[in-house]
Amino acid sequence: MPNIERRSFLGLAMAAWPLAVLGQAAKSTTPASATFVPAGEDRSKEKHVIGVSSTAFKIATADTNGGLFLFEHTNHGKKGGPPRHLHHHEEEWFYVIEGDYIAEVGSERFHLKPGDSVLAPREVPHAWAFVGNTPGRLLVGFIPANKMEAFFVDNEKRRQDGHYVDDPAVFRAYGMELLGPPLTVE
Repeated sequence: MPNIERRSFLGLAMAAWPLAVLGQAAKSTTPASATFVPAGEDRSKEKHVIGVSSTAFKIATADTNGGLFLFEHTNHGKKGGPPRHLHHHEEEWFYVIEGDYIAEVGSERFHLKPGDSVLAPREVPHAWAFVGNTPGRLLVGFIPANKMEAFFVDNEKRRQDGHYVDDPAVFRAYGMELLGPPLTVE
């Protein structure tokens, strides 16, 4: 498929992704009431620190019967991101709210700025990093949610000296593969 056709297809797929999530959520047996999470707050009013960012869970796995897990990363000057990895059972979607990020999905590298998004399909290696000089906020979603919320909660407990212990066995236990170090950030 020529690059321009592929980019158009990917753009259409990324635009349709939230609609697919909403359609799946509508079919679930979740409560009929809305779930409101104020700006800057976490779904369960907890504080999460994940890697080089603070994180607010916006849609919990239970909110959609496992259809979606969505959270917001907030970066305040610390550059970097997670190690290169892949998911066997989930797509991972990134949407930049503010700041500058880079993402590598497969062999493609993207410079992401506010309003940009990129989808990392399951089984495709990927990594991202905050590279901005101003605060950054990145919305990250997993469809289906599977064990991703549990992974982040568990990984928070594994921190040593402010850093995660990247353990391939832990990644495998949550349906992922750890493939390499984080992206190099200057």
